Amino acid sequence: MKLYVIAGEASGDLHGANLIKALKKQHSDIEIRSWGGDLMQSAGATVVKHIRDLAFMGFLEVILNLKTILGNISFCKKDIERFQPDAIILIDYPGFNLRIAKWAKDKGIKVFYYISPQIWAWNQKRGFKIKNIVDEMFVILPFEKEFYKKFDLDVHFVGHPLLDAVKEFKNQKPDFSVFCKNNQLPEKPIVALLPGSRKQEVNKMLPIFLSVVDRFPDYQFVLAAAPALELDYYQPFLTKQNVSIIEGKTYELLLQAKAALVSSGTATLETALFKVPEVVCYKGSTLSVIIARMLIKIKFISLVNLIMDQEIVTELIQSDLNKKQLEKELDRILHNEKDRKDLLANYEILISKLGGEGASQLTANLMLKTLAH
Repeated sequence: MKLYVIAGEASGDLHGANLIKALKKQHSDIEIRSWGGDLMQSAGATVVKHIRDLAFMGFLEVILNLKTILGNISFCKKDIERFQPDAIILIDYPGFNLRIAKWAKDKGIKVFYYISPQIWAWNQKRGFKIKNIVDEMFVILPFEKEFYKKFDLDVHFVGHPLLDAVKEFKNQKPDFSVFCKNNQLPEKPIVALLPGSRKQEVNKMLPIFLSVVDRFPDYQFVLAAAPALELDYYQPFLTKQNVSIIEGKTYELLLQAKAALVSSGTATLETALFKVPEVVCYKGSTLSVIIARMLIKIKFISLVNLIMDQEIVTELIQSDLNKKQLEKELDRILHNEKDRKDLLANYEILISKLGGEGASQLTANLMLKTLAH
């Protein structure tokens, strides 16, 4: 059996890797070719395009890189035709993957979509298109199954794979030596900095995160480097004394952190699953934000608040994301014990809404069952 898996971001690489492990647990001889990252490769896939070359953020950035994106789509189609897979598995990354899905469906290739595009946020009419070009959809957010019923599409709610990823990490007895200085844990409590996985995000978010460091001298700030970016990329930002950087140790960092500043995205949910109080931040290009505000139909930008359907973590967006506001919110989640206690209680409710463990294995089982018929 041959499968072709496409992810375009760090979170897709993580979820794709866990799905690949689950597939190979059932059929060790499955041949998998993929667009992804180091995690997919470690799981046994042959990676033909790395996520570091794929992630473009915002409407303007996509337009500026349109030639590269179109070239990637053309290459992908040719590569799939050469490989001749039994099915393709698309993981989120909708701007790219929906184009590949339509092409593959026309070619008679079975199309699985794992982790729905966030069409409930904007351009919901794409649900009709998905119904026609996707054979089976596997969703990970509890409200998505009901959403797709509007398009007469019965999708599989498999639970959120981050529950498994966090549990697996904790079971491995994490090594905290990454935080050691002279073989002793640092005395200052940690504030984690998660500014995103793309260069555009880091360029906008990290300077704002670092602007509040001097206001909190009793804390150390630890930056989690994105797997798709080289460490050298971060060096020009790291000029303050009590700021350090780690690579490939984000979960170790979250397990030790007292609070976190997080760029919107999957990291907001990961932070919540580690029960770390957080401030969710977003700042995009002016044009991208103007377009987004015209099109986007959701109340919140963080997965935490979307799943809870209320603002349990503070979101600082665009002009609200400034030094004064960020200092205020970070001070609150560090030092207001009632707010911290209330937030942690809400995290427990959030976890209960996510459907339980076993998402990757359930998804693999459902896919293999379909392919067996």
